[in-house]
Amino acid sequence: MTVRVKICGITNLRDAHRAVGYGADALGFVFYDKSPRKVSVVMARKIIKSLPPFVVTVGLFVNETIDRVQEIRRESGVDLVQLHGDESPEMVSALSPYVIKAVRVKGAESVTGLNLYQPRAFLLDAYSDHAYGGTGRSFDWSLSQWVEDVPVILAGGLTPENVTAAVAQVKPYGVDVSSGVEAAPGDKDPVKLKTFIENAKGAG
Repeated sequence: MTVRVKICGITNLRDAHRAVGYGADALGFVFYDKSPRKVSVVMARKIIKSLPPFVVTVGLFVNETIDRVQEIRRESGVDLVQLHGDESPEMVSALSPYVIKAVRVKGAESVTGLNLYQPRAFLLDAYSDHAYGGTGRSFDWSLSQWVEDVPVILAGGLTPENVTAAVAQVKPYGVDVSSGVEAAPGDKDPVKLKTFIENAKGAG
């Protein structure tokens, strides 16, 4: 099965349509105030309304309230929410079935106890003391094997150069990239974007 590709940190129409044109399956919109890739609800809605059918849209949140997540989801029109902070299993259940839970992987301890959560998928990202994702760091991909019965989306430090190896080793349901295809935060490089998607989908 061909791996699905999500391009995260979309902030403008140009990058969104380029990503979709190159074959991206999903686009991510960051609604976290401290992120350099934060997008307004108004802009996200404008982009989403312009997309063709069958493109999945995902809103990224960090330690937000359930009410606020649901409000932004309605106003922006995103299909799914991605919880990238320290959210509880109860919050994941409350937002089910529209939720992806991100896990910041530091070591084996990071992927134990995940059976308490019941998301649509787990997104595995690299741990950082300073940021909730988008750092360009990677982690030990072999730890992804600890996740059972739930689709895995691989993130963290992926680039056009290493995504083929990552997909071959992990065999994830999908891959997620942000900084690895950027010219600057929130500004995607068209060559990196196209090459990443081609390399990810050509891996096996």
